[in-house]
Amino acid sequence: MNAPRLSRWTRVLSVLAVASSLGVARDPWPAAAQEPNPFDPAAFAVGLDLVADGLDQPVHVADPSDGSGRLFVVEQPGRIRIVRDREVVAEPFLDIVDLVESEGSEQGLLSVAFDPDFPENGTFYVGYTARAGEGAGNNTVARYRVAADNLDRADPDSGEVLLAVPDPFRNHNGGLVLFGPDGSLYVGLGDGGSRGDPEGNGQNAHTLLGSLLRLDVRSEGGEEPYAIPPDNPFANGEGGRPEAWAYGLRNPWR
Repeated sequence: MNAPRLSRWTRVLSVLAVASSLGVARDPWPAAAQEPNPFDPAAFAVGLDLVADGLDQPVHVADPSDGSGRLFVVEQPGRIRIVRDREVVAEPFLDIVDLVESEGSEQGLLSVAFDPDFPENGTFYVGYTARAGEGAGNNTVARYRVAADNLDRADPDSGEVLLAVPDPFRNHNGGLVLFGPDGSLYVGLGDGGSRGDPEGNGQNAHTLLGSLLRLDVRSEGGEEPYAIPPDNPFANGEGGRPEAWAYGLRNPWR
């Protein structure tokens, strides 16, 4: 009786099996060449290091890059505190509690950004929800300066509101102010809040809500205390607000 014919693939597999038993075949991923698994808990360690305590609802921290080693911590009720050598300075750097609405869980003083030339001009910017009688308040960007006689204190009378955008609801306030590497100030504004963006602000390029703004705060632009960078998408005002760098955002918090 004739022996059954082996299929082509059966013969190939048989040859590979024999070659492997003779040590001819090589593991394409030998153990010595494998990279360590980055998700293996044994490959790294994470710990907590308490830098400072005693802060009231801290929501943001910034380094002024002035060589002082200070950190500036934003407290949601309306204060900015200095942390120096792991200790919170007793007197607030800035206290604008009387201006800030912080009753809603997402409202308050939300961030601080130091001018790139802060060591020379002492200028910084804050983003906050302004206090209102009945409504949700305005999403506000204001400019302040350091006191002339004390680098650890801001001059509360130097405040200048650059932008105040009415907010229909108490949530989705955004709150980011941040200088980019291009020297522009970027401002994050939420879509106004409530469920499902009922006013359609996020997809409306003609409102500042639901947008990331890009402002030239070192120049003035006619009626506004800031100028529009010429390469903003709607810099000429056609198709959207000149201040907008991006829109369609729910709540650009950070």
